[in-house]
Amino acid sequence: DSNFWTTYKKVSDEYDDDFLERANDDMGVILTFAGLLSAVNSSFISGMQPNPGENTNVLLLKLIQITANPNSVYDISNLSSSEGYPLLTVCMQTFAYTSLVFSVLAASGAVLGKQW
Repeated sequence: DSNFWTTYKKVSDEYDDDFLERANDDMGVILTFAGLLSAVNSSFISGMQPNPGENTNVLLLKLIQITANPNSVYDISNLSSSEGYPLLTVCMQTFAYTSLVFSVLAASGAVLGKQW
């Protein structure tokens, strides 16, 4: 009877150690992949942002025109900074941000799994 439990403990410890080693290696791979995906996603997201220089240039041009000819009346009501974005741009940014959130969640889960 005692021999059975000794053998069982030895086999189960080997199995548990092997399982934990494989799980730790898998978490490391997931962590690396999620980190790389987050970095690539962040670069795509920053590349998709609108250029703030365009709005600045339009506003500076209007200021120069007003300064050059102060007696004229300029309609500045059409200088709205809240332009609508094309639907494709909104969909692509939504997809990119969603992907970034999931890759960060995967990385967080991998970190928690490695620390556990």
